[in-house]
Amino acid sequence: METQVIYHTDAYVKEFDATVLAVEGNAVALDATAFFPGGGGQPHDLGTLSQDGQTWQVTKVSKDERYVWHQVEGEPPAIGSRVHGVLDWERRYALMRTHTAMHILCGVVWRDYGAKVTGGNMEPLRGRMDFEFENLRAELVQEIEQRINAEIAEARATRVYFLPRAEADQNPDLIRTKVSLLPADMTTVRVLEIEGLDIQADGGTHVANTHEVERIRVVNYKSKGKINKRLEIAVEAR
Repeated sequence: METQVIYHTDAYVKEFDATVLAVEGNAVALDATAFFPGGGGQPHDLGTLSQDGQTWQVTKVSKDERYVWHQVEGEPPAIGSRVHGVLDWERRYALMRTHTAMHILCGVVWRDYGAKVTGGNMEPLRGRMDFEFENLRAELVQEIEQRINAEIAEARATRVYFLPRAEADQNPDLIRTKVSLLPADMTTVRVLEIEGLDIQADGGTHVANTHEVERIRVVNYKSKGKINKRLEIAVEAR
């Protein structure tokens, strides 16, 4: 048995019930979870697990080939017991908005300038992305900011679906990074589509429509090499 990953099909699940399948030290594996374990530049979720009046803070989440592991403070719940999970929703939703903002940025830069991604990272409401630009000046940065906010105003729906690896490999546009980060043994590829703008292989959590991002500001830009330029963005708080 392995962990059912709720976050891959419904990013809006805030609470869930699950059974403890395994315990290692202070980490527990559950038969199902809405906690995202981190990846693709998106940090792992935080929150709590509770049982019969006792509550454990979830301080770290990670994934192996079978399980999603939830590191907790204190003696963990026992194997076979039922727990109730609750996400730190304010943080998770901020990360969802930020991750979708990063895909909007990536989609616009790829569509309008043909630049691939060479790196990226994010935290709640902040992110940075590196692109293969030879030159990046203030006027171009301002133009990019205008164009990404125009995509938010279009209120484009997002959707997730899964493709067999062989089919995904036939579409090179699914990988926007300079080097493919898909594991060689991955047989099914999860795809995020922003309708009318962007389609990419992606394992993270996103909002359902670009209008939920609200507004993106490009707060800084810098050169990280001859053809490697960084854009730093901020998503406006709600």
